[in-house]
Order: sequence, then structure tokens, then C-alpha cells
Amino acid sequence: MPCIGRFAPSPTGPLHFGSLLAALASYLDIRARNGRWLLRIEDLDPPREQPGAADSILRTLDAFGLHWDGEVVYQSQRKQLYEEALQQLIVLDTAYPCRCSRKQLRARGVLGYDGHCLRHPPDEHSDIAYRVRHTRADQQFDDRIQGVRRYHWSGHEGDFVVFRRDGLFAYQLAVVVDDAEQGVNEVLRGSDLIDETPHQMELQDQLGYPRPRYAHIPVITNAQGQKLSKQNLAPAIDPRERQTLLLLALQLLGQDPAAELIDASLDELLHWGIQSWRPDAIPARLHLTPDTFPSGHLASTQALLQ
Repeated sequence: MPCIGRFAPSPTGPLHFGSLLAALASYLDIRARNGRWLLRIEDLDPPREQPGAADSILRTLDAFGLHWDGEVVYQSQRKQLYEEALQQLIVLDTAYPCRCSRKQLRARGVLGYDGHCLRHPPDEHSDIAYRVRHTRADQQFDDRIQGVRRYHWSGHEGDFVVFRRDGLFAYQLAVVVDDAEQGVNEVLRGSDLIDETPHQMELQDQLGYPRPRYAHIPVITNAQGQKLSKQNLAPAIDPRERQTLLLLALQLLGQDPAAELIDASLDELLHWGIQSWRPDAIPARLHLTPDTFPSGHLASTQALLQ
């Protein structure tokens, strides 16, 4: 089967350097095997989305030479697929209604979920979410970068939301449906999502979907352990610095670009990256300091990491 991967950003702001790192790694991993690289905009959470962010992301990827295959997929246009999957889970009796808020769970001192709404089913006419049960207490998978990951769910602590009380489909359900429908068989993304993987694997098993291979690259953190993210006000990357940024990204991904590539063009850098791609060289952890960045570049990112 051909390799099919994807990059799936949320339009909550412009691309920052951490997002570029994930996009580049995913792109090179697929292109090195002559596969198809898809682009999906995960726009299912309107309150968090920033007007114009989706178009900004597309322009930035294009400016960096990260060209995708086929049409861009928007999750906001695929709600019928998610509804059908939810109904399938309800019929299977693995999805159940829940009205517990995070505040209520904290007040009960709950780690994960405690099965409260299984014992006390909510009124059908109230605003309810749907949770899905883990059918196995123990799960594990072998991540291509992070190695073997093992999980144990006691009682209902691993049960997770697939439909929210505010009427929005949750990330877990949408991403699983989309990956299956698009034929994605290789997922490379940031390690901040690695602990979501067992939930997605559970859904794949319940819905009868094939399971992709997973690889999670390290997220960039500052001295306080905060990841470089939109929530932490990570600055947008500047396409005018694309050669410098791509060279830095290749170095951080452990690809060790040759010294003569310092003055290489964008196309030359990407060609070298595809031809020389070594996923086994990607480090499992990545901690940056301002000294990591080239002098005269990325001043705002340097300040963020201090």
C-alpha cells in the first residue's frame, strides 16, 4: 500500500515554529517513500478559532514549499460522517450520555472519569455529552520515535468524550473518522498528542477501522517546561526567513544537514531532506534555549524560550 500521511492543524492562529517542525517532519517522512501527503484543517471548535487563520496556514505552508496532495479537507464540512460514527458507537453500547463537567470532576477529586453517569444516567432532554468506554483495561503501542507506550485503565477512568455538551464533536472522534476515510496509514505529529493515541486506537477497533502507524516527534519546550504553542503566544513564523528556519528544523530533527547547505535554496533544502531522511535520528526529547537559534533570527521566539 502507498504511504499516506497528513498534517492537520487547527486554525487557532498562524503557524509557529513548533507547527512547522511537525509539518516538515510529516512531509519528509511521506515524500521520502513517494507517498501522498494530505492537508486537513481541524476547524471543529469555532470559539477557539481565529478569523483568517486557515488561509494564513495554507499560505505559509505553500511559501515553505510544503505542497500537499489533493484538495484541502475541512472538518467543519464533515459533520455528517462524525454523526454516523457516533450513532454506530451508541448502537454498540460503548458510547453513553454524560453531563459531568470538568469542574464537577475536580470537585469529586476524580482522576480521569469515575463512571458517575453510568450509575446516574442524565435526563435525555438535558445538554449532554457522550463518552466512550475503554473495552480493555490495558493497551500498548510501539511508537516509531518514542518507543513502546503502555496504558492501564482502572474502572472507567479512561472513558473519554466524543461529543461535547456544547454540541460540538470532539477531536478524538473526528480525527479517527477522517484518518480512516482518507486512507491515512502513517501519522507523524507532536508528542503532546501521544497520550490521545490509545483513545483513538480504541475508537478504531470499535468502528472497525484500520490502525495507522504512529510516530510522535518531541515538542519544543522552554526553561519552564512550557511547549511552544499558540496558547503560550508563540510568534508566527516569517516566510522571509524560510531557508534559515528549514535548516534549523532539519538540525533539530536530528538530520545533520551538511555545512554547504547553509546557503542552499528552499528547493535544495527540501530535496536534501527527502533524500537524506532518517526518522531513527529524531530525538525523543527536545529542549531549546535562546542560544539554539541563529544570531539575528527569530528574536521573538528567542524571548519566548527564555
